[in-house]
Amino acid sequence: MSSTRTLLFLEDDKDLQSLVCTFLREKGYRVEPARTAAEAEAVLSRVPVDAAIVDGLLPGMTGADFIRELRKTHPDLPILFASAFWKDLKSHELLTRQLRVARIIHKPYKPEELLVWVAQLFASVTPPPPPPEALEEAAAPVDDLAASLAALNAEYGSKLREKISGLEALLGRVRAGDKEALEEAYTVVHKLHGTAGSYGFVEVSSAAGRLELVLKPAREGGALDLAAMDVAFREVAAKASVPVKPAPMSAAKAASPVPSEGVLLVVDGDAAVLTEAERLGRAHVVRVLTARTADEACAVARKQWVDGVLIHMHLGGTLGGITAAHALRGEEGLGLLPLAFTGASGALEDRVAAAHAGGSLFLPRPFTAQDFTAAAERMVAARRPERARVLVVDDDPEAIAALTNALASDSIEVVGLGDAHGLMEALSEHRPDLLLLDVQMPGPSGFDLCRILRSTPEWQELPVLLITAHVGLEFRLAAFQAGADDYLSKPVLREELRARVQARLERSRLSKERAERDALTGLLLRRPFVDGVRARLAESQRLGKPLAVGFLDVDHFKQVNDKYGHLAGDRVLTRLGRLLGARFRREDVRGRWGGEEFVVALLGETAESAKEILSRTAAELSGMTFDGDAGESFRITFSAGISVSPADGASVEELLKAADARLYRAKANGRNRIET
Repeated sequence: MSSTRTLLFLEDDKDLQSLVCTFLREKGYRVEPARTAAEAEAVLSRVPVDAAIVDGLLPGMTGADFIRELRKTHPDLPILFASAFWKDLKSHELLTRQLRVARIIHKPYKPEELLVWVAQLFASVTPPPPPPEALEEAAAPVDDLAASLAALNAEYGSKLREKISGLEALLGRVRAGDKEALEEAYTVVHKLHGTAGSYGFVEVSSAAGRLELVLKPAREGGALDLAAMDVAFREVAAKASVPVKPAPMSAAKAASPVPSEGVLLVVDGDAAVLTEAERLGRAHVVRVLTARTADEACAVARKQWVDGVLIHMHLGGTLGGITAAHALRGEEGLGLLPLAFTGASGALEDRVAAAHAGGSLFLPRPFTAQDFTAAAERMVAARRPERARVLVVDDDPEAIAALTNALASDSIEVVGLGDAHGLMEALSEHRPDLLLLDVQMPGPSGFDLCRILRSTPEWQELPVLLITAHVGLEFRLAAFQAGADDYLSKPVLREELRARVQARLERSRLSKERAERDALTGLLLRRPFVDGVRARLAESQRLGKPLAVGFLDVDHFKQVNDKYGHLAGDRVLTRLGRLLGARFRREDVRGRWGGEEFVVALLGETAESAKEILSRTAAELSGMTFDGDAGESFRITFSAGISVSPADGASVEELLKAADARLYRAKANGRNRIET
């Protein structure tokens, strides 16, 4: 770094302060630590600082209050604000607009993430952050994904020498006036610019970008500055010679098995509330675990999977639930555990405290069955989002590999496409939830493809992110005019990529939930169900696996409505919908066809295995007791028909027709049976 920058780091956590100070000092920054506001003021009185990092909760005051006082003497000081709680829009506006915070960093963060934001504060006057060794963990173990990325970085780095040698040969031909070599060299340099940074070689990427600017005028018919080309190439070669240090491996903690049904932990000192929660759980196909104290709650969460927690605001004392929530989220692997709070008054102060503690819901006491069910469903959905599919379109295979490695997880599947001409076929085959498009490719550009999608009704709502090395005003306008939802600049930072993709997927998921789900049962409506089965059918054909489709019909449902009341009928449909939603795999498709008819599609199942699966569901439903509108009790059963591809058809329509015919055969044969 050409001139050392001084940072004030105000954080009362001694361990975090030690880790971050050590890391930033190794990266060339001078760091002045402080653990209280008074210590920070003492630092400011004796040392000129270039920026400050301020924690949200300080001894005796909030970080926001400290910044408000700081602005009186340092109105233009760049400030990063770190907190686990300031996530709502009003707080964001207060911090960024009124207090002029440069960026809000959400805890927990890694030192590498902090380094990115610190470097951005001085981006106009400082060089990019250091090369691959900057990715080495300072004191915390890396996760499996980071270890995998480090291995990929090493593999890419081992090929860099070969790439540079090839580029040098091409530039030799360029000096001799070979126009084809110029085009090839420009393509190589463009890919280095866009991809090297994604593998951790940030300085190689930056140097390649400067060489790209030198070659661009000649490629467009202008003169080529050979001296500048040589200087830029030597810089690329020098940066590419930096050795790669592999990141340390760590053993991943064994994850708790995820049960098929939703699991809700209710933490409350009132035994009657816990008993009622258990009853509601049994009624709505949610497994309820209970705890009376924060310690008991943590012990439960350590032992088994929990989808979400409902906590009494004042557990064991005023705002004791907030302390319990912090303890739960402090457990390994539970940093993002969905939280809901309950309290007798629902006063504004309680709701604000709950929101700052990370609570997504607040239920007034006593809560209703509807409130409880809605809270459970929301937390289970947040903890177990359906696996999303991202389609990456880029002519550079290494760029596809880097993006895939950064995004692929239990919740995201990534499919790569190297030829933009095959986009429409790939969309039909894979049915992605989000599209990542490189802007500059042979043939149609990312702008062209985006315009095509926005003119195609089936794909008008598909989230599209453009990836480019150019982020000037003209590009940004062109991106949004073409219909893109967002853009990412090369080199793509892994954490930023994940954050932007997750945000778009979550927004798309919520939109689909409103448009595609049946309000009574929570299952897919007919059209989105058929779309989902079509995607599973394409997958089954691609993998050579069977796909089983089942039609279910509640037996004598009209008699239920006539004898026990329409509200009782609704409770039957709701219970069966929740049962189908809870007892199947994430990749299975479940829907309400209409009235009392339901449909399921089971990937990889034969007629025999599908019948066994539905038989278990039928047995569980027949064992449930329902209440009529007048309080009387009754039980129900269902009949079903099953078809399987490819034996019963190669299209969704054929499979549905065959399953429907077998359903009617089951009814004709006496109901409460499954025909295959």
